[in-house]
Amino acid sequence: MDQSLIFGLRSMMRLTRPTLYSNPVVSCDPRDLPGTTLSAAPDVTRLPHLPHLQLGEMLLLPQSFGSIYLGETFSCYLSVHNHSTGAAACELTVRAELQTGSQRLTLTPTAGADRPASLAPAASRDHLIQHEVKDTGAHILVCAINYTTEAGVNMFFRKFFKFEVLKPLDVKTKLYNGESDEVCLEAQIQNVTPSAICMETVTLEPSPLFDAVDLNTSAEGDGSVFGASGWLGPQDSRQYLFCLRPRPELRLASAKQLKGVTNMGKLDITWRTNLGERGRLQTSQLQRMAPTYGDLRLTIEDIPSVVALDQTFTFTCRVHNASDRTLALALRLETPSAGLVWRGVSGRPLGRLAAGASATVPLTLTARRLGLQPVTGVRLLDAALNRPYDYDNLAQVFVAAPAPAERQPETAAC
Repeated sequence: MDQSLIFGLRSMMRLTRPTLYSNPVVSCDPRDLPGTTLSAAPDVTRLPHLPHLQLGEMLLLPQSFGSIYLGETFSCYLSVHNHSTGAAACELTVRAELQTGSQRLTLTPTAGADRPASLAPAASRDHLIQHEVKDTGAHILVCAINYTTEAGVNMFFRKFFKFEVLKPLDVKTKLYNGESDEVCLEAQIQNVTPSAICMETVTLEPSPLFDAVDLNTSAEGDGSVFGASGWLGPQDSRQYLFCLRPRPELRLASAKQLKGVTNMGKLDITWRTNLGERGRLQTSQLQRMAPTYGDLRLTIEDIPSVVALDQTFTFTCRVHNASDRTLALALRLETPSAGLVWRGVSGRPLGRLAAGASATVPLTLTARRLGLQPVTGVRLLDAALNRPYDYDNLAQVFVAAPAPAERQPETAAC
């Protein structure tokens, strides 16, 4: 008799959590003919104090294989059963392999599955397999059984189980290059599953040359800008913002190295389903377009964000020579916008700046108009080639009304 017909893989079941039973709510206005009959009817699937809520408190056992999403942990229960009544299986081994469109992965069942063992007649051997899903598309779980009959014949058979892995989140990113080597990241995350999920963390793992600043916390620093609830409904989206700043020790010494960096880091996203199942998704390296600075570069080192009307303030610029020759530079201050007026000498020389070197230049402005005012009108002139370098909209400063002076108490004359 063919031993493979009396000994086989009895079942392979996916281990999933139950779901909350959703009962369609049928109700009517109390003034209608049924009155309160529909809402007063006994129904064990409804919440006692929330009769109009569709979500009940009863658990529903899974009736099908269900959906598997990228980033979740796939768990399955593997049962091997000896159907014979008098023949034992010797040197039994169980192996599991997961095949995707790009690779084959060997899964490790319960400890001891790969060690030869005997299986008595009508006995079973159960194993648990867990694997974090990292690819979308079609997956094939291959279960291979090797054993030896009592007659010494080596037997082998396999079973295949096919399932699809879906994408739970749609992640879209945009990168913006700043003038001072800073890079801003905008990430839009959309829930594309049919049920709500709870967002736990969204973090950015930056490249070794940058530090990441999370801009998704409130100004008071007491929580997320999205509020205390992390629930994200089906097809809902959230916008996350991050700022990548060069490490201080690399800002000056490795300007050319920073210019050529295109890999900015990875997004790490974790969430949980409505029954606590954890999911994790990590994006590939986020790429930016390498900035083009030209031979000369001007950046803002420090500038106040808010100044008072008629206040004179000083800020610092840094001039960096990105060419391969020494430049003899002069500074000219052109007529800026009506809101800010330059203070200082226009046309003054800045001296010679060697290739790859940088120098700081202090500049002074006076605020003349309320509102958000741009800093414009800075021109650097290369004396050797008589080539101008114009820099407009370097920064923006908010000009506010001055605080009213406290009135002194009047004294009565004697």
